[in-house]
Amino acid sequence: MSIRALLFLSLLATRLQAADVTIVDPEPVGFSGDRLGKITEFVEREIANGNLVGTVTLIARHGQVVHFESAGRFGLEDDRPMDKDALFRIFSMTKPITTVAAMILYEEGAFHLGDPVAKYLPELAGMQLMVDGETVPPQTQMTIEQLMTHTAGLTNGWHVEHPVERAYRDAALSQSANLTAFIDNLATLPLRFEPGTRYHYSVATDVLGALVERLSGQTLEQFFQTRIFDPLDMRDTFFNVPNDKIARMAGNHLWNADRQEMAPMPAGLLPPPSGVTLFSGGGGLISTAQDYWRFCEMLRRGGSLDGVRLLGPKTVQAMAMARLTPEIRNKGATEYPASHLYPGQSFGLGAGVITDPAQAQVISSRGEYSWGGIANTKFWIDPEEDLIVVFMTQVMGTPHSDRHRFDLKVATYQALTELGNSGGD
Repeated sequence: MSIRALLFLSLLATRLQAADVTIVDPEPVGFSGDRLGKITEFVEREIANGNLVGTVTLIARHGQVVHFESAGRFGLEDDRPMDKDALFRIFSMTKPITTVAAMILYEEGAFHLGDPVAKYLPELAGMQLMVDGETVPPQTQMTIEQLMTHTAGLTNGWHVEHPVERAYRDAALSQSANLTAFIDNLATLPLRFEPGTRYHYSVATDVLGALVERLSGQTLEQFFQTRIFDPLDMRDTFFNVPNDKIARMAGNHLWNADRQEMAPMPAGLLPPPSGVTLFSGGGGLISTAQDYWRFCEMLRRGGSLDGVRLLGPKTVQAMAMARLTPEIRNKGATEYPASHLYPGQSFGLGAGVITDPAQAQVISSRGEYSWGGIANTKFWIDPEEDLIVVFMTQVMGTPHSDRHRFDLKVATYQALTELGNSGGD
């Protein structure tokens, strides 16, 4: 065998080992093994009560996984026991990945945060602001940083009592053929708010994904694969799931408010798992708990993992800084929970950031950053405790989403036996 072949096999073996998850004794990293059982109890209780079907939960501290469990089954119509390598639609947990993609280009000098979006996506230069039913030019152009903080003045069509929201809904942006068509379609719509004046959850991260395409010359799918997924050995994160992995997809569910129970997701309400050409930076990815942990672990380590650096540590630090002024934050906070800004939380670049744990209504740490997906998936990274939590499940429209987040946080933090990140690397 040639030296080149031996080197290749050695590298392959190293990457295969890196992909394996080893669960360590929790005591040396400041967790009680017995008290971690509260997480299992929480999950099993919610499954038994009909509020969840199947879950995967992963908890790591100081880079060591202390809890990695699956529970329940793949779906109401799929009795297979849930596997730890099951694939989940992560929806808005795509947003931090898109933001990392943009920040990779930022570090390469492709743009500045304060640049107008229209400098690179000129199709959006003519967007008007609707005021009292009339369209007028905005006082300022939306910036790239505003895309990352949901302060760009865009919206998403969720609150159809407003004419701008109805226009977004009727435009069916999510049915665009690709991101180029998405931007062309968006350019015909008005702004919901003056850019930079309030937080408002929106299609902004999809626009950010289009910006990544325009600046890189690659599709967002290609950029993610070559610049993030391959370097981080994220083998199971896709816009388009390979045919040989589709069987690993967990079934999605929709909460029936009238019957107060879950039902299988009706056919046609979700995009297909393959054949996708609109690469939604705001919500299009499918992933596993293990893959998403590797992405989070890269951020926890300041932008690098297993000797591969995606971002500089100062850039990661900047992403996790709360960037909303009290006025801008509080205007958007009236939309809770549709805005996903919890009490005591602000927003950084691509994720929510805890600014006041005492107001968070659940055990938290200052500087903790997080996000979730509409199917009740969740993650958070806690720099103070050097902790990562990833929770995967699939139920949309559930009234239990906030409670599940609170229950998971309580079950996680009550199991700590040592505080602080002195054991980190």
